[in-house]
Amino acid sequence: MTLTPHRPAGTAYAPEPDLGTPAVETDVTVRVTVDDRDVEVPAGTSVLRAAREAGIDVPSLCATDSLSAFGSCRLCLVEVDGTKGTPASCTTPCTDGMVVRTGTEQVQRLRQGVMELYLSDHPTDCPGCARGTCQVQEMARRTGVAEVRYGLPTPPGPADQEGTTEAFVDSPATGRPDVLAMARAGLAHHVDGGEGRDASNPYFDYDPQACIVCSRCVRACADVQGTFALTVEGRGFGSRIAPGPTDMLGSECVSCGACVQACPTEALVERSLVQLGMPTRVVETTCAYCGVGCTFRAEIQDRPVDDDADVLPGSPTTVPEVVRMVPARSGGANEGHSCVKGRFAYGYTNHEDRQLHPMVRDSIDEEWRVVSWDEAIRRVADGFRAIQDRHGVGAVGGISSSRCTNEEVYVVQKMVRAAFGNNNVDTCARVCHSPTGYGLNQTFGTSAGTQNFESVDHTDVVLLIGANPTDAHPVFGSRLKQRLRQGAQIIVADPRRIDLVRSPHVEAASHLPLLPGSNVAFINAMAHVVVTEGLADEEFLRERCEDVDPYLEFIRRDENSPEATAAATGLDPEQVRAAARLYASAPNGSIYYGLGVTEHSQGSTMVMGLANLAMLTGNIGRKGVGVNPLRGQNNVQGSCDMGSFPHELPGYRHISRPEVRAIYEDLWGVSLDPEPGLRIPNMFDAAIGGTFRGLYVQGEDIAQSDPNLQHVRAALTSMELVVVQDLFLNETARYAHVFLPGSSFLEKDGTFTNAERRLGRVRPIMPSKVGKDEWQVVCEIATAMGFPMHYDDAAQIMDEIAATTPTFAGVSLERLDREGSMQWPVNEAAPTGTPTMHVEQFVRGRGRLVPTVFVPTTETTNRRFPLILTTGRILSQYNVGAQTRRTANSTWHPEDVLEIHPSDAELRGIRTGDRVELSSRVGTTTLTAQVSERMQPGVVYTTFHHPVTGANVVTTENSDWATNCPEYKVTAVQVAVANAGRPGDAADGAADGAELVGSRPSGASR
Repeated sequence: MTLTPHRPAGTAYAPEPDLGTPAVETDVTVRVTVDDRDVEVPAGTSVLRAAREAGIDVPSLCATDSLSAFGSCRLCLVEVDGTKGTPASCTTPCTDGMVVRTGTEQVQRLRQGVMELYLSDHPTDCPGCARGTCQVQEMARRTGVAEVRYGLPTPPGPADQEGTTEAFVDSPATGRPDVLAMARAGLAHHVDGGEGRDASNPYFDYDPQACIVCSRCVRACADVQGTFALTVEGRGFGSRIAPGPTDMLGSECVSCGACVQACPTEALVERSLVQLGMPTRVVETTCAYCGVGCTFRAEIQDRPVDDDADVLPGSPTTVPEVVRMVPARSGGANEGHSCVKGRFAYGYTNHEDRQLHPMVRDSIDEEWRVVSWDEAIRRVADGFRAIQDRHGVGAVGGISSSRCTNEEVYVVQKMVRAAFGNNNVDTCARVCHSPTGYGLNQTFGTSAGTQNFESVDHTDVVLLIGANPTDAHPVFGSRLKQRLRQGAQIIVADPRRIDLVRSPHVEAASHLPLLPGSNVAFINAMAHVVVTEGLADEEFLRERCEDVDPYLEFIRRDENSPEATAAATGLDPEQVRAAARLYASAPNGSIYYGLGVTEHSQGSTMVMGLANLAMLTGNIGRKGVGVNPLRGQNNVQGSCDMGSFPHELPGYRHISRPEVRAIYEDLWGVSLDPEPGLRIPNMFDAAIGGTFRGLYVQGEDIAQSDPNLQHVRAALTSMELVVVQDLFLNETARYAHVFLPGSSFLEKDGTFTNAERRLGRVRPIMPSKVGKDEWQVVCEIATAMGFPMHYDDAAQIMDEIAATTPTFAGVSLERLDREGSMQWPVNEAAPTGTPTMHVEQFVRGRGRLVPTVFVPTTETTNRRFPLILTTGRILSQYNVGAQTRRTANSTWHPEDVLEIHPSDAELRGIRTGDRVELSSRVGTTTLTAQVSERMQPGVVYTTFHHPVTGANVVTTENSDWATNCPEYKVTAVQVAVANAGRPGDAADGAADGAELVGSRPSGASR
């Protein structure tokens, strides 16, 4: 591999500051004196936090500012004037005029006694103490303890003739064991594989001998994650942390890493830290998985370059390696929490499958041939120009990626419009959240959600429909569970019994298992109850909305009542009425939804129906309310914002508007086509029809993720030139003629925009492994086609975005680096961003109420296909699995399975583990059955993370009437025991596979 020069990023490693207890939110302040230092803090702030804010570092082991105070370690004792005893500073709130002393002789003596007790039960050879990740030895030093009066754990070293050991180092002053000297000497009482060690989890180990039973991990699992997988067993010195009656892997643990992050010792430790050692540098960046957009501290170790590496002049002499990814407390979206994907599943960036060189071939039946970047770019440019010469300017197009940065996506749409000369650009949002863009734009005036994630902390009732946040958006799911445990209520409308229906300390007020395809009938019934029972907010409607009377006349009709819609929804009318009353009567009612709303033939109608319900009840424009789409990929919002749709320029401005086109025509020096281009489905149809001949695909696997794969693959095969830019040779690359290697998020510079419109910085941890940034490759293709495109860096691209897009007018990478993430719009009216939209008025002025007529889907069951298939995601895998399948996350989900209700399974003679054939009108695939009461009778469910399953072989081309978003959530199917069926594992699935999945092209070179 050739190492190229790059700008160093990040700062020297240091842990994030920890102030001991959470901040208190109040406008009332008090003044306290700590060790003669005056400090002003919010009323209710702990003495521990006040002391640390004043720069006085009171020792502690059980306290952390991500958890409520617990007061178990007794190291943070202080004296308070006028108060008897020595209270724990973490549980003592500050009062006005309080005088605190943290280092008196009595306090120091008590701390030393407590510390000796900890040391008497702590390994003398603790590797974490030596590394600096275990705080016990550091606390011993800070409290002045160098010896232990109570004895130490017996080392397992060789015994003498009397059976005693000679592994202690005594203090010459007292003759008692000197624990610090022993730690420095590496004397042991337990070595690797000590008693009770749990190494079942693929990412971290648990060693109970290093545990001080401070309960931070137990509290993190309960209070932050909400899983309650850990508990304390036993009493006194016999107490230990346990994941229930099993090991970590077999427990309820979801591997979010909260326990590991909370642990003050090395009882819970990442294997990567043990294997690689301590980091030397930290770079803050944004996760590249779901739409939550978590902020992470990438902790890096710079290791020397191998002697045989091909190093260019001026290149660094070290190669960065990620030691671990730690969620940042400063993260606006995650506030220090994470999930198994973002926290641990980053190893795919170095996977052996990753392609590092451009490759070409003349036919998809040939092997790949490695070429230089110059030859590859010339091949792409010449190929597209030749196609346009033969078939016209509109015969080529591009698809941008929701996994790439805003800056990378922006240059793709610019290349298509300016270099290709057409508007044939689309994005994967076409197949997920395009109805969100249409529906919210029609009703509110902008194509994005209304709130930030913090808003859920203020909600009273949540209507959750078509989303499974504990699996698909787990960090937000944890935050939602926190609010539910505090007393908020939730209505879950979902065909499947998801975890939020009932899980530890969380139970839905109502689960509405509506039939797939009946969303609009359901939301109309909810609105009907609100209006006919006098629950609407008449003042809000009259002051802030338009088209009120026509909508009210429509929704009052009997056809929209819960009773009239029951046949379509399958729901008990009284249950619907109770849910409507609960939502409408809440002080703050919020709506959260996902792909179970948008991926329907009436997806756009349903989004407008949700907006109608929020406006009817006045639940817009303040904290705790709103209409909130949970975006599926890390930059779906951003790819839409950047003008990736064929009818819109950046900022959701229609291509037909001459004043908008003029902005870009003046800047780019070309004329833009005023007519919208082809959507992805139109591209496929035109390819089969012979008029669309060339396609550039950036970071999307359309041959796995799009519906009716037989049609997709026929379209790709029909094209003369397919160009794929990606990390791996994915399913789409089977049909490609040019492969351009991409860069992982660890190599990118720019921004992602999450589901709450938050622009988060993406910073390069290492230089591009392929020698070029993705935006640079796009610019060179455009330049080779005759349209010069050049930027010095990603910051210049964002500057152009800000200069031409009003909602981003105040954004720059330099400002984001200085001030942190921001939520658009960021402009003169909102210079620091907009956490809550539509506060005084809607973006369009008045909110628009739209009649939402229910039109049943044409995808219906019959005798041949009597079941309905719906699809979704699972916690450990992500989208088409290209990233997560190349990590240890496959430990939990090695294959896609088909969930089927026991009654449907019994009728077909199916048992859990059977190989079953899943067939629809368009295709057939084979996968493993899982009999589950999560499903209702007549409905089956699967995921689409594994290409060998090819779940989208069976999905049809039915799509949303307004946006062509595919109807993934409703497919009529039949399920039967496979002819060659046998109980099997993932290997069996690979042998059977989907009807249309072929073999990977050979000859691919890394």
